[in-house]
Amino acid sequence: MFTKYKGEIGLGLTAFIWGSGFIGVSISLSGGLTPLQILTIRFFIGAVLLGIIFFKEIKNNITKEAVKAGSLIGVFLFIAFAFQTIGMSYTTASKNAFLTAINVVIVPFIGFILYKRPLDKYGIISSIIAILGIGILSLEADFSINFGDFLTMICAFGFAFHIFFTGEFIKKNNAIVLTVIQFSVATILSLIVQILFNEIKIQAQISSIIGVLYLGIFSTTIAFLLQTICQRDVSQTKSAIILSLESVFGTILSVIILHEVLTLKMIVGCLIIFCAIIISETKLSFLKKNNLKKEDTKSIN
Repeated sequence: MFTKYKGEIGLGLTAFIWGSGFIGVSISLSGGLTPLQILTIRFFIGAVLLGIIFFKEIKNNITKEAVKAGSLIGVFLFIAFAFQTIGMSYTTASKNAFLTAINVVIVPFIGFILYKRPLDKYGIISSIIAILGIGILSLEADFSINFGDFLTMICAFGFAFHIFFTGEFIKKNNAIVLTVIQFSVATILSLIVQILFNEIKIQAQISSIIGVLYLGIFSTTIAFLLQTICQRDVSQTKSAIILSLESVFGTILSVIILHEVLTLKMIVGCLIIFCAIIISETKLSFLKKNNLKKEDTKSIN
C-alpha cells in the first residue's frame, strides 16, 4: 500500500512540513529574531544545502537565461516571504496560513492581465468565494482590517507572481537551477535590507535558533525535494488538493502548539477560503469523474 501511494504520502508530508513552517516562524519571532534575519538564514541554508546536493546538475545546466529567470522569481519570493514573515508579527499563525493560501486564486488573473489569457468560470467563482472568506476571516466589526492580515494578503500576491513566473520559466530551464538561484537572490536581498535597517546583530534565544534552522532545513530544503520527487507520480489535480492542506495543517498546529483560540468566525472564514482554493486548483474535476463513473455503471446495467 505504501509503495502504491508513496507519491500522495510524500506530498501530504510536504504539506505538513509547510504548514508547520508557520509555527517555526512564530517561534523564531518570539525568540528574538527579526523577520529579515529569519529570511536571510532560512534561504541561505536552503541555497547552500541544495547547492551541495545538486552541484553537478547545477554546473551542467546553469545558463544566462536561467540566472535571469531565477533572479526575477527570487525577487518575488523575497517579497512574498518578507510580507508573510512581518505579517506574522501582527496576526496569528492560523490566519497567516489561510490568507497566504489565496495565492492560488490570484494566479489566473495575472495571466489574464499580462498575457490576455482567458479566465474560466471556476477562476471567477473561486475568487468571489475567496473574497467572501477573507472578509469573514479578517474584517473587524467596524469593517477595518488587521495590519498583519493586510501584510499577509500582499504576501499572497507575491506568491501568486512567484508561482506564475515559475510556471513560465520552468518550461525552458532546469528546476534545481532556478530554485538555487532564487534562494540565493532572496538571501542577498534579505541581507541588504537587513543592513539598511541595522539588523545585523543577532540577539536570539535558543528556541528562535532552533525555529529558523527548522525553516531552513525542513520547510525550505527537504519540503522542496519531497515536492519535486513526489509530483512525478501524482496528477496535477490530486497534487493541488494535497498541497493545499498546508493551510489546514498550519491552523491545526497553531491551535495545538501555540494554543491559539479559533472562533466560529475564523473557522467559517477558513473553510470558505479552503473551498475557493479547491475550486480554483481542481475546477471540480473530481466531481466530473465521479459523474462519468456513475453514467458508465448505469450503461453497463
